[in-house]
Amino acid sequence: MDSKVISKAKLPSRHVTEGPARAPHRSYLYAMGLSAAEIAQPLVGVASCWNEAAPCNISLMRQAQAVKKGVAAANGTPREFCTITVTDGIAMGHQGMKSSLVSREVIADSVELTMRGHCYDALVGLAGCDKSLPGMMMAMVRLNVPSIFIYGGSILPGSYRGRQITVQDVFEAVGQHSVGSISDEDLLEIEQVACPSAGSCGAQFTANTMATVAEAIGLALPYSCGAPASYEMRDRFNFASGEKVMELIAKNIRPRDIVTRKALENAAAVVSATGGSTNAALHLPAIAHECGIEFDLFDVAEIFARTPYIADLKPGGKYVAKDMFEVGGIPLLMKTMLDHGYLHGDCLTVTGRTLAENMEHVTWNEHQDVVRPANKPITATGGVVGLRGNLAPDGAIVKVAGMSALQFSGPARCFDSEEECFEAVAKREYREGEVLVIRYEGPRGGPGMREMLSTTAALYGQGMGSKVALITDGRFSGATRGFCIGHVGPEAAVGGPIGLLEDGDVITIDAEEGTLEVALSDKELAARAKKWKPRETDYQSGAIWKYGQSVGPARHGAVTHPGGAKETHCYADI
Repeated sequence: MDSKVISKAKLPSRHVTEGPARAPHRSYLYAMGLSAAEIAQPLVGVASCWNEAAPCNISLMRQAQAVKKGVAAANGTPREFCTITVTDGIAMGHQGMKSSLVSREVIADSVELTMRGHCYDALVGLAGCDKSLPGMMMAMVRLNVPSIFIYGGSILPGSYRGRQITVQDVFEAVGQHSVGSISDEDLLEIEQVACPSAGSCGAQFTANTMATVAEAIGLALPYSCGAPASYEMRDRFNFASGEKVMELIAKNIRPRDIVTRKALENAAAVVSATGGSTNAALHLPAIAHECGIEFDLFDVAEIFARTPYIADLKPGGKYVAKDMFEVGGIPLLMKTMLDHGYLHGDCLTVTGRTLAENMEHVTWNEHQDVVRPANKPITATGGVVGLRGNLAPDGAIVKVAGMSALQFSGPARCFDSEEECFEAVAKREYREGEVLVIRYEGPRGGPGMREMLSTTAALYGQGMGSKVALITDGRFSGATRGFCIGHVGPEAAVGGPIGLLEDGDVITIDAEEGTLEVALSDKELAARAKKWKPRETDYQSGAIWKYGQSVGPARHGAVTHPGGAKETHCYADI
């Protein structure tokens, strides 16, 4: 790619590099070792979520260097910067989890502000943890400069006494330990071998779900999101992404040309086909919101309902992300879905070609059982199901991949925080057949919409995963399994029906019919609503308080600003 063919006349960087008035600006660039020729080239932001918080992010700075080499080889000038992450596995089970979803907005906002402030012309974004993936993609479509997404890659599976394990097994081992099924020594051995390398949690939890989304939605190069973090071949994808973003500048191909309604439907379809994380039903509407596209939880659920479940991935299945990559990767999954009519093939991607064109040379691998043909699925409908009813007028979501019984009915046992419920579970102060209700944990009520993996894993470890159900206006981790319903809306903090429940109210969940009901009349619910009073959270200052003031409902992605539909200008066109 010859930078001489890329005029700066319409690129943002002209505001900081062109003309006599920008001499002070250029002086800062010279101070960092740039030449006049490099300053005259397009400036490409290379943003990573590198930190030492968790293995998900630890390799991102190294990978960013390969991206920068690719940009430079194509006659662009890379400008590296970092943003934050909050790692769910470490934030899980305590107040730190309130920071998790908030971090998605901080990532998108901080990338936007860095790009705007320095007038970069394009963006290559590297992310690893659950919220950093959607946060980086949200920044891309918000800014709408040519962009490519890079996933840092998944972790390798651990090995425990000849059995392949992931961090999910560690969380569940805590429950087993609490009932004496395993010893202190067993627990220590499990925790020491579960996470053997750099990379994000290895099964089809939220990070790998959103990585699959990145390829399906067209923002990542084919195969790039499947290679584990520890594989040196990742540098080839990273270098190629750096080169390719320069081509996108030349052709003026932008994220909103790629992330269309059809592309969002493709993204939802691969979530369902892989039995992916319920968190995708939160992040896809948020990405759509940045584009000004109406695409809420019910739109996502509609795609789930008509998409077969075909990838036998943990936590509901047998394999991890590394296994799928080694038998053909995400393109293998997408190829069979496209061939059988479950994807829109005419969507543009960052290759400059359509999804169908990208799939032309992908061949089916008959010598594997990680991914089934789409016409011979594990189950005919998706691994994730949307619910609606008088307990969830604004919807709810449940992962059913790997579940056999799809109905549950029982009396409510209500808790007004995750801590209250976890304490009851740890002490076995609940009964088989109950529906445990955790409320005031929604986007506004938390604030922050915590995940409940510590509680659900403890239940599963106690052998109660199929004997109780759990519903919440918060979220569940991608590693959650069992009858666990999240995103119940409206949330308790705004007077939703979940906040009106009392112990003993009979709740019925039907994941086949897609319903979530409580055996109360409209009259009784209205009477209770009159007595309901808002509750103050423990967060009356700081970043989490600020988030609680602006965040919207889970149905629309728990977003914090008006979105693309309200824009009066686009950054890419300043």
